[in-house]
Amino acid sequence: MARVFSGIQPSGSMHLGNLLGALRNWVAYQNEHQAVYCVVDLHALTSAPDPAELRQSTLAAASMLLSAGIDPERSVLFVQSAVGEHAELAWMMECTVGFGELRRMTQFKDKSGRSEFVSAGLFTYPALQSADILLYDTDLVPVGDDQRQHIELCRDIAERFNRRYGDTFTVPTHVIPEAGARVMDLQNPNDKMSKSLDSPGTVGILDDPAVVARKFKRAVTDSDNEVYYDPVAKPGVSNLLGILASATDRSPEAVAEHYTQYGRLKADTADAVNNLLAPIRDRYLELSAEPAEVVRILETGAARARSVAAATLDRARNNAGLIPRPSFHSPPDGSDTGTKP
Repeated sequence: MARVFSGIQPSGSMHLGNLLGALRNWVAYQNEHQAVYCVVDLHALTSAPDPAELRQSTLAAASMLLSAGIDPERSVLFVQSAVGEHAELAWMMECTVGFGELRRMTQFKDKSGRSEFVSAGLFTYPALQSADILLYDTDLVPVGDDQRQHIELCRDIAERFNRRYGDTFTVPTHVIPEAGARVMDLQNPNDKMSKSLDSPGTVGILDDPAVVARKFKRAVTDSDNEVYYDPVAKPGVSNLLGILASATDRSPEAVAEHYTQYGRLKADTADAVNNLLAPIRDRYLELSAEPAEVVRILETGAARARSVAAATLDRARNNAGLIPRPSFHSPPDGSDTGTKP
């Protein structure tokens, strides 16, 4: 079985794009592969979040993953900062990736242009992301199209490290679903739906059904009133077709054959999305009432993740020439203190 890894930031409320572009595929992969999923709270620090809000949003993100169908019996689910190997390998990745490579990252250009303070962590974000993936001998990384560049860089880093130090890392392959991979904003269909941007065109997973229906009714289309799938010429209509296709397991082209009017397309898309979200909302409310159970699941997942990550990090350290870690089971002179470690 191939091993799958992916992670999601705990910033903001998850939206329809997260569900259709990532989470549904995570659920499907756990049935076929060894799945490792992570709430990447260290990545969230690049935006200097409020500490209390970060703790709350981390548990909320984990609860949402469980609500969407991640099964802790079939997948490893944990919080990134609970496994210290991520941070240590990230430094080794920073020493492997080039400054010019990081500077060319499109996401860094976009995000750094929106803020007066740009942290070094935002710049080196892809190095930590590469460490996240490589720690688990990952074969497949299911991500949205916007992350393609980062996964390609991860492959380059792994191959460079392997050339320098010998066979160390599995070189991963990114997997991008055909339908629903890039869900666009309903009001700005040329922009990706985002939880970091406060837009009325973002559909939250926990939005009330009436709110979801209203957002789709107001979705931007165009003036020619023809229904066909062409993301370049008809971005708004194509976005609706892609969402409905993903929610009903069809292709956008097949969906388009059933419509001649925008109004019906919007209404049917809203209904399909609400049907998809209803059981997730219900499960999320149940888990919100049992935070201790969510913490227990995450602690168990972290222990399972660490057993794999530690072995990979030791291999990378040894191949790179770092001396073995000292044993703390006895003092340096070898004398017995009579105490347990």
